[in-house]
Amino acid sequence: MSKIAVGVLGATGLVGQRLLRRLADHPWFEVTALSGSERSVGRRYGEAVRWRLPGDPPPAIADLVVQPTAPGLDAALLFSALPKAVAREVEPTLAQAGYIVSSNASAFRATDDVPLILPDVNPAHLALVETQRQQRGWQGFIVTNANCVAIPVTLSLKPLYDRFGIDKLFLVSMQAISGAGYPGVASLDIVDNVIPYIGGEEEKIEIEPRKMLGTLGDGQIDHAEFPVSAHANRVASRDGHMVCVSVALKQPATPEEVVAAMRDYRGLPQQLGLPSAAPQPILVRDEPDRPQPIRDRDAAGGMAVTVGRVRDCPLLDIKYVVLGHNTEYGAAGAALLNGELLAAQGYLGASVEELLSG
Repeated sequence: MSKIAVGVLGATGLVGQRLLRRLADHPWFEVTALSGSERSVGRRYGEAVRWRLPGDPPPAIADLVVQPTAPGLDAALLFSALPKAVAREVEPTLAQAGYIVSSNASAFRATDDVPLILPDVNPAHLALVETQRQQRGWQGFIVTNANCVAIPVTLSLKPLYDRFGIDKLFLVSMQAISGAGYPGVASLDIVDNVIPYIGGEEEKIEIEPRKMLGTLGDGQIDHAEFPVSAHANRVASRDGHMVCVSVALKQPATPEEVVAAMRDYRGLPQQLGLPSAAPQPILVRDEPDRPQPIRDRDAAGGMAVTVGRVRDCPLLDIKYVVLGHNTEYGAAGAALLNGELLAAQGYLGASVEELLSG
């Protein structure tokens, strides 16, 4: 089977670069189109990009010419690594023109008819795209992945929500400087310091897990009904967002039962064998001082989350620490996994059997 043609929007940015590195030898997808800013349009990607990752841009991609972010791109599926303001303007235009957009941007995550997808958690929410198409008269559609903290938090909560129920949630994040985009936070602001504020972050963390853990019915998502209180902090690690979680459960559970639920958990990506999916999406460490960003962020190529310090909480019920790679599964990898799910579910025209055999 020939590969599915895909494009990357905002290809010269850091998330775009990570997407292209993951797509370089992808078994299902072939990069046929790249878009960028006016400064980059018309230039070979290898000349236009300032490559921030180890090594060089993949050779086949380096020779592609950067195009405007507009209809005319030769691809069925577009991965969007655009800034929020640009995404809000151009992603609907592309969806109206018939493109399927898997977006990492936050512009439409809270929009009622746009599915916020974490394939390990809520693949059934993809059906919301039919409502989106009908309401907007689009041939294509937009699917988004979640915030880079909401992803590891929600994935760690999914087996607890399914098995025990959740009554309330308290979170404190310690977020890496790469989450602010390149070049991140000025060194004189972050070295020997913690910044206890990240604009708009706490609101996303308090809303997005509830949307992903919600239920789809009558063309809308009914958010999970538990309150979330979040503190967001910027710290001086380079990559990897760590979150301290305290959760009140609807049914009593011991730390051992919580650990077992997390270790046993597998979702649809594992059942389908999606190429970018971690074989075990939640890794639980027993050491008292793990997870740590430098040691655990690259688990399963950055596509698994790592949990540790699962213990009783004297205020709620259970507390633990969860870590995820913010620019891999928290950004580029999440958009790519959404694209794989779309392909495997037939939204791009190929069957699961064809993809897996090809």
